[in-house]
Amino acid sequence: MPFGVVPDTVRAMPEPVVSVDALTKRFGDLVAVDDLTFHLDAGTVTGFLGPNGAGKTTTLRILLGLAAPTSGTAHVFGGRYGQLADPMRRIGAVLEANDFHPGRKGRDHLRALAYATGIPTARVDEVLRLVELESAARRRVKAYSLGMRQRLALAAALLGDPELLVLDEPANGLDPEGVRWLRDFLRAFAADGKTVFVSSHVLAEVAQTVDRVVIINRGRLVTESPLEELTARVAGAVHVRTPQRAELEGVLHAAGLQTTALDGTELLVAGAQAATIGELAARAGVTVYELVQESTSLEDVFLDLTSETHT
Repeated sequence: MPFGVVPDTVRAMPEPVVSVDALTKRFGDLVAVDDLTFHLDAGTVTGFLGPNGAGKTTTLRILLGLAAPTSGTAHVFGGRYGQLADPMRRIGAVLEANDFHPGRKGRDHLRALAYATGIPTARVDEVLRLVELESAARRRVKAYSLGMRQRLALAAALLGDPELLVLDEPANGLDPEGVRWLRDFLRAFAADGKTVFVSSHVLAEVAQTVDRVVIINRGRLVTESPLEELTARVAGAVHVRTPQRAELEGVLHAAGLQTTALDGTELLVAGAQAATIGELAARAGVTVYELVQESTSLEDVFLDLTSETHT
């Protein structure tokens, strides 16, 4: 191999879009964020989840340079937000959907932002089309519904055609059609190789939108995982129907599994996949009529991981 040529196998991996490392933020005696570490890669939609007061908004504020960490780092594109040469063209953010002058028209609000940041005003009409707010563009913001304000805030975040979107509760105030539109928009945004980091408490919607989750509780990381892997790992209980309930209970208890008798022929088994239970029953010669794995939702996983038993 020629001198100075680095083999493909040892070349550095692409740098994460977001890198949060050992991040801690204290407000007096209150620890809002506690030694938090996670990373986001390009082309992903990541849900940032946690109970109220978990430290999500504080983390986002530090990431966007609106608050300083007590210790640790929160970097975007390899450095602090304040070090970016042209931040609006790299990151679009919506932390609150009420940062508007109520007497200003929606289109004028965007034109003022574009002018202040050196973005061509032609981009204003493009983002209004993107968020489907063209018909209300010349109305004053004070007449906007909460959902319309959310769309206007997203339009402002998109002005610079950013590589990363950071959104805090973007579905607030949207009707079902608007929520579906937002879901499709965020997926399409990431499909272009861009990145979305979205904080939300609407878990059912998050489950249909994101491909990864970062869950925190009391400022600390609970888990960082692909959504599919997480829900598969925290499997639901298995409903079993057998004419030999007592025999099967003995086999499962010997294997360290918990069972709940539902009636003379039915059991609920926790802590195992249906295939495992079927194999144990077959080896013991126990007849099984039915094995049904109960589905596990993101809400189930979230409540389990953030319960008192996990803190």
